[in-house]
Amino acid sequence: MRRMTRDVALWQLRARFAATLSRMYGAEVPAYTTLVEVAAEVNRDHVERHGDAERLGSLERVTAERHGAIRVGSPRELADVADLFAAFGMYPVGFYDLRDAASPVPVVSTAFRPVDPDELERNPFRVFTSVLATGDARFFSDDLRERVERFVAARRLFDPALIATARRIAADGGTDSVTAERFVADAAAAFALSREPIDRAWYDELAAVSAVAADIAGVGSTHINHLTPRVLDIDELYRRMTERGITMIDAIQGPPRTDGPAVLLRQTSFRALAEPRRFREADGTVSEGTLRVRFGEVEARGVALTPEGRARYDAAMAEPDPAAVWHRYFPGTDAELAASGLAYYRGGDPTKPVVYEDFLPASAAGIFRSNLDRETRASDAEGASHYSMAWLSEQIGRVIYDPYELYEKAAQ
Repeated sequence: MRRMTRDVALWQLRARFAATLSRMYGAEVPAYTTLVEVAAEVNRDHVERHGDAERLGSLERVTAERHGAIRVGSPRELADVADLFAAFGMYPVGFYDLRDAASPVPVVSTAFRPVDPDELERNPFRVFTSVLATGDARFFSDDLRERVERFVAARRLFDPALIATARRIAADGGTDSVTAERFVADAAAAFALSREPIDRAWYDELAAVSAVAADIAGVGSTHINHLTPRVLDIDELYRRMTERGITMIDAIQGPPRTDGPAVLLRQTSFRALAEPRRFREADGTVSEGTLRVRFGEVEARGVALTPEGRARYDAAMAEPDPAAVWHRYFPGTDAELAASGLAYYRGGDPTKPVVYEDFLPASAAGIFRSNLDRETRASDAEGASHYSMAWLSEQIGRVIYDPYELYEKAAQ
């Protein structure tokens, strides 16, 4: 009988994984390191100036907080991702359909994260994970779909031994220190940017449909697309990054800045940078080139809204100038938000907001689009309706948690 040692718990593996990815991504995308430094400065200054700055999370938690984003090409690859992340105590939460956004992206997504409030407090690492919707004829003709699916089926994103180790660690609830060190290193390496040559003709054919599709299925591996620190004042961060000469995208995505309580999620990023990549040409030669697919995102989180609050949010955001009419939809204090049932507070106490731990499809699509060189091309064909939370859950063989149920539980 194997003697099980669990010197390292899942949350500790998660914290190590997030830190290792952060170091790796910083080495690959130096501007990310600048983003993290500025975010830390803004957070320290904000806490010094505002007595209630830590009501949505301690400075220690917020400074350590990250979310990543990856993209895969098939449900089979997504199932491997689910097995891998379970070893870090991260489980699928929510379903996001980016195909019908104002800036359509041919993917559906979920987010892998801790689901227990205590686990979130220990380390709230999340990974927004998208899978290519090859069955949607608006983006993929039958011929292209078949070729994309054949290409994806022939590649292997993760070493089977890595996934087997992940399953064992998840089942055991932890592992020994030697295995932990090797496992974290191998897991992070699976998301490093590959230097293998890219078939230029194949990549360009997919890029003509969608730059995101090309990033997913035009290469033989996956990689961290962005890694996101959390900041307490995103407007101040935007200003300071611009002062440092970093080109930011045109706007902050999500709710407007108001004098009332921060709600849901605000996000922005610096523009994707041209990174050197190698291409295989039609004649078999390999040439040097660049691609702009990875960027530095940053987020500011607010209180989680109830379904009624979310309906009001959607209505407000549909207005021509949401900031000008925000007061018509939301009260100006936490006490009023709690009393009106529009947001979640622990025990109904307005001094204890439940932090929004998830994502906004419109914001995700907006940031994707703002960092791309060309629009996604969608035809007038009928869209595929089978993509849903139930479909995704069946494909990966796991329950996908409903965010509202988690917030309701946290509020109780």
